[in-house]
Amino acid sequence: MAARIGIFIVFVAVFLSIPAFSSAQDLQIVNAERRIDLSSHIVKAFLTVKVENIGKDPAAEMLLAFPPTQIKNLAMVQALAVTGKKKKKTYVPLDVKPTEQPDAPNDTGYFRVSFVSPLGPGETITLEVLYILTHSLEPFPVEITQSESQLVYYHDSAVILSPYHVKQQTTFVKTPSTRVESFTSIEPANRAGKEIKYGPYKNHAPNSYTPVIIHFENNSPFAVVEELEREIEISHWGSLQITEHYKLTHGGARHKGVFSRVDYQSRRSVSGASSFNGLLAVLPPRVNSVYYRDDIGNISTSHLRTGFRKSELEFEPRYPLFGGWRATFIIGYRVPLEDYLFEASDGRRYLNFTFGCPLVETIVNKLTVKVVLPEGSKDPSAVLPFTVNQDLQVKYSYLDIVGRTVVVLQKDNVVPTHNVPFQVYYTFKPIYMLAEPFMLVSAFFFVFVATLAYVHIDLNIVRK
Repeated sequence: MAARIGIFIVFVAVFLSIPAFSSAQDLQIVNAERRIDLSSHIVKAFLTVKVENIGKDPAAEMLLAFPPTQIKNLAMVQALAVTGKKKKKTYVPLDVKPTEQPDAPNDTGYFRVSFVSPLGPGETITLEVLYILTHSLEPFPVEITQSESQLVYYHDSAVILSPYHVKQQTTFVKTPSTRVESFTSIEPANRAGKEIKYGPYKNHAPNSYTPVIIHFENNSPFAVVEELEREIEISHWGSLQITEHYKLTHGGARHKGVFSRVDYQSRRSVSGASSFNGLLAVLPPRVNSVYYRDDIGNISTSHLRTGFRKSELEFEPRYPLFGGWRATFIIGYRVPLEDYLFEASDGRRYLNFTFGCPLVETIVNKLTVKVVLPEGSKDPSAVLPFTVNQDLQVKYSYLDIVGRTVVVLQKDNVVPTHNVPFQVYYTFKPIYMLAEPFMLVSAFFFVFVATLAYVHIDLNIVRK
């Protein structure tokens, strides 16, 4: 018995000695290059890092750090492992998941990147990371007139925030125009045209952070959908009906003063430079029965272009949108069922459709996708490449008896990168397709019998 206890203790000690993930002392960043694109109100950052294992044990993963001001606005993080050089480069997607560290300084947020294979001692790996930030451009001044351009602040760090020692790094910031009111200069730093360069900086300790502020002009459309509800109704009789309810707002500097339609129409480049009145929605190919309306009725200021790969709907709200202004509208269309509904090898049927928002360069604060399955569908399940909130509801439509199952998918802080295919699986027996025709035939039959009986039955008390 004592021998068994001794073996168990040795086994536990060996197991606990295996590191769950590499510590900050085991990895170092040899070189880092970050490019931040501020051309629109969606901030895109491309980070290329070369990581070296300087420890004695293999490293299976590394950490990406973000300051608390960016964590709350972080829409997406993607990482790729790069192998080869120049034209022979290959990219392997890596698993990226949020994680918590008990000793995180100043509420720093972390994401864990898992390598395809453990990184051995002395080995290096090159990663390309894309992360997207929303609501990270702060208008200043917060209110502008119709004739003023929009100026915004962007807050970041001249050096990347990392739990590892960084030997060398450089940051490039691209602005939408050459008008830069001011920017924090951390030597060496310089500006040329639309680009600001910070670095190269050498030998920065872990968790280093050097705040910088850039004040620049940005008149790109700050189109923000506060709430979008997309309903996809499946009909096994031949089509998908998609209905999209939009609550759109201009998320830039609030408009102050009066609005002059004459100045807006005559001097568009000067009067209302930060506003927008035209939107583009990328719809599926082979769409039909497209409509665009609001609470008042149909809106005729739209143009549809159809193609084999995609369809584009150009439309205008009833009035241009300035900072703080809102508009609500509905877009609806049909697509052929055979393009999006398939049968799996196990006999289940599944819908393959696009998640996200069809509007180009738009932030969606709250997106709800409802997939209405045919009556009689069972065992629904959704498959997506990222985490969403899922729920099941029941909807009653014409001639329904038990109602239709609705798969509800909800996600906040959605950007165009989330426009990827998703699948909804379910089981369905073809006999259920005869339920509605049988009910219609039965209803007509009973009406016919009732009419026939009413005509031929004599309800008079006195015989004529």
